[in-house]
Amino acid sequence: MEFVKVQGLGNDFIVFDGPFVPSRGDIVRWCDRRTGIGADGVLVIEPIDVTTMRMRYWNADGGEAEMCGNGLRCVAKLGFERGWVTGREFVVETAVGPHAVTVRDDSVIAYVGEPVASRAGTLQIAGHDVHPFAIGNPHAILFVDDVDDAPVKTVGPVIETDAMFPNRTNVEFVEVLESGGIRARIWERGVGETQASGTGATAAAYIAHTVADVPAPVEVHLPGGVLLIMFDEDGAWMEGPAEIVFSGAVD
Repeated sequence: MEFVKVQGLGNDFIVFDGPFVPSRGDIVRWCDRRTGIGADGVLVIEPIDVTTMRMRYWNADGGEAEMCGNGLRCVAKLGFERGWVTGREFVVETAVGPHAVTVRDDSVIAYVGEPVASRAGTLQIAGHDVHPFAIGNPHAILFVDDVDDAPVKTVGPVIETDAMFPNRTNVEFVEVLESGGIRARIWERGVGETQASGTGATAAAYIAHTVADVPAPVEVHLPGGVLLIMFDEDGAWMEGPAEIVFSGAVD
C-alpha cells in the first residue's frame, strides 16, 4: 500500500488514498519514529469531484481527531499537484464540515472554522488559568511569560486528560510579543509536543486577539515556523507552507 509523507512547519503526516479506515495498531506502528515511518498522524484522502476532496485524520496514538489544520494545507497541496481538482481554489471535506482552500506557489490558505468558546470564562487547572476553546478540535490556551520556560511536557498532559475535557484536549502555551504577534508551544492530544498545529495556532491567535488585544492578523511563531492567522465574518483562516517530503509503500 503506497503512502506519501507530508509536513507543514514540521507537523508531519503519513497520507494514504482512501476510502479505507486504518486500524489503531497500524497507525501507532506507522507513526513510530524509531521502528516505523515516523509522523504526528495519519491522513486518508480521496477525490470527490473536480472541486472537492475529502480527508480523515488520526493522531499518532490511533485516535481519530475532528480536524487537522496543518494536515488540511498539506492534503490540499497534494490533491492540487495530483490534478484531482481543476483550480487552485477548492474545498476539502472534513469530519467537521467543508473547508475552502487556496493553493499558492509557496503557501496554502485554508479556512479553519468558526471559533467557539467551549464554556464561559476560564478554568483553573494545575494552578493555571486555562481558556477552553474549540475550532474544529478542542483546545485549552494558557498565557505564559516565556514559552521557552513553559512547562509543556509536565502541565500539557495534565490539562489534556483533565476531567473537564471528556474527549481530551490540545493545550497551547502562549507568549504575547511586545512587537505584536505571539509565540506558542503546543501539546497535542495523543501525540505530545509538536512543532506546529494549525488549529492550535488558530485557537491561540483568537484568544490572544480577544483577551490580550493582540492585533489581527496574528503572526503565530511556532517551533516549526510561522503561521499567519486571519479573521473575518465567516471565522478564522490560516496561511502557511505545506511540503510533500517523500513517498513509499508499506505492507
